[in-house]
Amino acid sequence: MASTSALLSSSAAPAVTRLAAADDDAEAYERAHVHGVYEAIAPHFSSTRYKPWPAVAEFLHAQTSGAVGLDVGCGNGKYLGVNPDVFMLGSDRSPALIALARSRTQQQEQESQPEPGASSAKAAPPPPAAAAAATASDVLVADGLSLPFRDRSVDFAVCVAVIHHMSTRPRRQEAIRQLLSCVRAAGNADAGGHVFVMVWALEQGNSRRGWDEGGEQDLLVPWVMKKSQQQQPKKQKQKQHPKKGLLQEGDKSDAPAEASGHTDSSSVFQRYYHLYRKGELEEDVLAAGGAVVTGGYERDNWWVVAANGPPSSSSRPT
Repeated sequence: MASTSALLSSSAAPAVTRLAAADDDAEAYERAHVHGVYEAIAPHFSSTRYKPWPAVAEFLHAQTSGAVGLDVGCGNGKYLGVNPDVFMLGSDRSPALIALARSRTQQQEQESQPEPGASSAKAAPPPPAAAAAATASDVLVADGLSLPFRDRSVDFAVCVAVIHHMSTRPRRQEAIRQLLSCVRAAGNADAGGHVFVMVWALEQGNSRRGWDEGGEQDLLVPWVMKKSQQQQPKKQKQKQHPKKGLLQEGDKSDAPAEASGHTDSSSVFQRYYHLYRKGELEEDVLAAGGAVVTGGYERDNWWVVAANGPPSSSSRPT
């Protein structure tokens, strides 16, 4: 089994400094409308994130036994134990979410241990999720634009509902480039050497949100959190805010966006999203030096599987 220290770079270069000077403004904007929001809503957000997306689960189950992978932007760690036959290291920019992910995996590890005094012959096998936790107990805080992992050190990576929070296209492409540089060159004999990325889609004409082709791609999407956090808000019709690009949503379930109204007793946190149009994610993969293996659309999300390209001068030092 791989150790966390073996995957970490001894001098992870801050790739974000390679971007344009205007990127400082983007970083500040994301601190206010992404990172700060998730720190504030982490427990509430985590309570709605428990069911893996089918496309992500399929990708994880396709990895070979003993493979080592990353979940960049792992949130509460719900994907870390999906495939019990691989080792995964989760990272997230939010310390609050990483604390929840660590608590989740530690609890699963404890549940997988036999009760004191129980004989090995009579002890019931642990449930699949608990058994998986022992292979997925490592998490750490890390910035997706400056990942601390060694180049070509893992077999695969997943990044689900993260890159659409980057507020400029160069930053989104850099995030993909970071993922690709961590993953070994794809081989022909197995499914390894790939990166799975999923983002919110612009084309959601059949969904309750009503976003669709030709609409605004850069939005502030409210997360509505009741003070008590005791009851899930009731689903209400989405409303258009007078300000361009600001739509009303809330938190209902494990869907990629949440629908609810809010009252005076609610706290509202504005999260930035870039809604990807059809073909845009593939364009960003190519711009990041990757190759598109396959892709698709699942419940208002675009996803792509990308292969790692050859080493370049922009790779981080090992």
